[in-house]
Amino acid sequence: MIELADMIHELRQQLTTALADGAGEAVRFELGPVEIEATVAVSREGGADTKVRLWVVDAGANGKYSHAQTQRITVTLSPKAVSANGSASRPVLIAGGEVDDER
Repeated sequence: MIELADMIHELRQQLTTALADGAGEAVRFELGPVEIEATVAVSREGGADTKVRLWVVDAGANGKYSHAQTQRITVTLSPKAVSANGSASRPVLIAGGEVDDER
């Protein structure tokens, strides 16, 4: 199992790689909302700093984690490219510069 945050981090890295790999290509794709559906196991760590964690469960491993409470969740992400100072965002294009009349 991996934490939900790690799954989203990996998705961000994959999208960044696709963006870089598409630079200079004639055909580009505008990145729209990204939906992630996952089965998660909820765990709670005790102690002074109690935390609740969501762990993504492999579909084939559901029986293995039957003692944990599992939930099916859908997360919709709307990727934006942010300027270096973090103040402006724009739609993400998976590839190089803009072409006239491109959406």
